[in-house]
Amino acid sequence: MSKIALTDVALRALAPPMKGQVTIWDRDSPLGVRISQGGSKTFIIMTASGRRQTIGRFGVLTLAKARAEAKKRLAEKTLGIQRPAPTIRFDEAVKLYLEQCKAKNRPNTVSSYKRLLGHLAFGPTQLKDIAPIEIVRKLDKLSDRPTEHHHAVVAGRIFFSWCVRNHYIDLSPIQRLQVPKKTGSRERTLTDLELRALYKTAVAGKDAFHRIVLLLILTGQRKGEISRLQWDWMNGQERTITLPGSITKNRRTHTFPLGELARKHIERIPRTSDTFLFPAARDHVRGKPTTVFNGWGKPKKAFDLELRKKGHKVAPYTLHDLRRTFASGMARLGVQQVVVEKLLNHVSGGEQSPIAQVYNRYSFMDEMKEAIAKWEAHVASL
Repeated sequence: MSKIALTDVALRALAPPMKGQVTIWDRDSPLGVRISQGGSKTFIIMTASGRRQTIGRFGVLTLAKARAEAKKRLAEKTLGIQRPAPTIRFDEAVKLYLEQCKAKNRPNTVSSYKRLLGHLAFGPTQLKDIAPIEIVRKLDKLSDRPTEHHHAVVAGRIFFSWCVRNHYIDLSPIQRLQVPKKTGSRERTLTDLELRALYKTAVAGKDAFHRIVLLLILTGQRKGEISRLQWDWMNGQERTITLPGSITKNRRTHTFPLGELARKHIERIPRTSDTFLFPAARDHVRGKPTTVFNGWGKPKKAFDLELRKKGHKVAPYTLHDLRRTFASGMARLGVQQVVVEKLLNHVSGGEQSPIAQVYNRYSFMDEMKEAIAKWEAHVASL
């Protein structure tokens, strides 16, 4: 058990661990401080029963007040005075959890956690007051989306287990809930008529979602990669885009060509951010540090409503189906599989070894440019 003489200076100097949490105890009082990987520092005490109690966070609570509160609680314990267990609101706990996640996960992963926990939106409700049946009712709303339902239950389990480990609650309200099965791998590809409907509707729109759909259709990249595009990732002379490994699924740098259609649509995008093609409009308007577009649900519903109003008949689809349609369409146009793999940034890399894939960034570039030209001509002819 690590003990030091806790002072304000010493507290500020305590470095976070590489992973997990570490606890440092005060040499002169029953107070301890728990330091998370994300850098947050929380005052705690060890009661006579061997249980840890949370007092509050350093920064919100001063060291002097935390030390006094620790002595007070232990005195009450000795005298047999019962006090209510410390409480925390659901939204506060989620905020703390995501802060820790940011220290060890990529931004798009943290964004996914945030989205999934959004299905369990209990707001200011105290964690201890959340009943299992209330969680079931919220998750039942995802019954028509099996994969999302599965991921939401898994994310909820991990979050509430984290709450137990941090002594915010004694038992997880989601612990006994069975994790639903995911659906099998999708095989949905859009027909030419459906693809035409989406393309024409996207061209007619002027907001970020419409432009993202356009680029998904024309480039075959993932939505999380297109939505995070930055202006300086583009090479105007080579007419390529290079995605850094920090945002790609396989963590490999990916350079792909831009066709004429895609380039013209990008040139029409208003430059409201010096960094991002698709900044989060709300943050930009409020003058806060700009983040990227990440609101998929409502824009997707509005886009599908546009399709129906225009009389287009498009069966249910996901944005990832556009990537599968791109790959399938390339095959129909006679593009070699290795070229398709390179365009999609798949790990297999066709005939190339893993080392060759790392160093030959521009390998097959001419073939990829030719394939993109064929695909754009096909899309334009629909």
